[in-house]
Amino acid sequence: MSGITKAYVGARIHDGQALHDNHALAVGHDGSFSIQPVDSLPPGCPTKILRGGLITPGFVDLQVNGGGGVMFNDDQSVDTLRTIADAHATTGTQALLPTLITDTPERTHSAINAVEQAIAERVNGIIGIHLEGPHLSVARKGAHDPKLIRAMSDEDLSLMLSAAERLPNVMVTVAPENTSLAQIKSMAEAGIIVSLGHTDADCSACHAAFDAGAQCVTHLFNAMSQLGNREPGLVGATLERGDIYAGLIADGIHVHPTAIRIALAAKPQSDRIFLVTDAMATVGSQIDNFLINGREVFRKDHRLTLANGTLAGADLEMPRALSVMIDTVGDDLLKAVARATSTPATLLRDGSDLARLGGTSRSALYFKDGFTNPHAQLRV
Repeated sequence: MSGITKAYVGARIHDGQALHDNHALAVGHDGSFSIQPVDSLPPGCPTKILRGGLITPGFVDLQVNGGGGVMFNDDQSVDTLRTIADAHATTGTQALLPTLITDTPERTHSAINAVEQAIAERVNGIIGIHLEGPHLSVARKGAHDPKLIRAMSDEDLSLMLSAAERLPNVMVTVAPENTSLAQIKSMAEAGIIVSLGHTDADCSACHAAFDAGAQCVTHLFNAMSQLGNREPGLVGATLERGDIYAGLIADGIHVHPTAIRIALAAKPQSDRIFLVTDAMATVGSQIDNFLINGREVFRKDHRLTLANGTLAGADLEMPRALSVMIDTVGDDLLKAVARATSTPATLLRDGSDLARLGGTSRSALYFKDGFTNPHAQLRV
């Protein structure tokens, strides 16, 4: 770092992997950050004193359906992506995968094209795409439109492989019932993050999909075969495997805190459970309803539902997810922050410049009194 323009002192610092006490977050002339012992700062260095609190990297969210009052499924455009990214930036998310849930082939093409254009135009926060469907199980459809769910064809696979060549990160949620092991293997070998979700597959089928290259599970516990005494389902397969990552919606609605505690205790390498918001249009907006695939979704008490009561995504921001994990579930602060930063970044093709403080990182957040209060983004 060529010179320091400002140093923040007085708060604990989480660099994405470790906690630092009695250290300063130093800002260089180029806007990048470094972490230095307080007593090593040069004499006369401009200093901002923070009276307690925690500094963290910006968050990484691999499942974002909407924000700022708009949904990606409704409009696959750069303007929509910019609105979504800007809304999530106000809650501390520096990098996200805009997520298209089950839709038509035409809209899937449009979504990939829009993300490619947004990245070319350097829209802040957009780092790839997450295609959640349409190759899912109708039996575990959740809020996905069953009329649009279908098996993966050769043409679909070609589109996924093409997207992987055009975009820095592609994540695809599939069900083994509608995706072959050969297709999973081809996608994984192309660098696609293959995630299992919205599936009623049994435990052995899920293990086979993991062995073929699937390395992740979409919103653990939700829309999947559950852990039973005779059939462990996808939940059981996920908790048994230390090598598998799993997204988690920690809003206190989608998964009971007790179930989260059991998952953390049961899973080898439980640090591979990471946080997602599964956020809809409501983030950064005061709207109380919106449409998805032509169906109305209602917002009430941080719960989003279709008219029949089916949960439809989450009304959740990452700081509140961290609050639930730490204050309600009892997760360790060090691990919880990593679940929102460095752990999801590990799944990306090149997440080395994300979710950490140091090097070229330019995203740091400051929380004064836990994660329930609005954050401040530290600036030069």
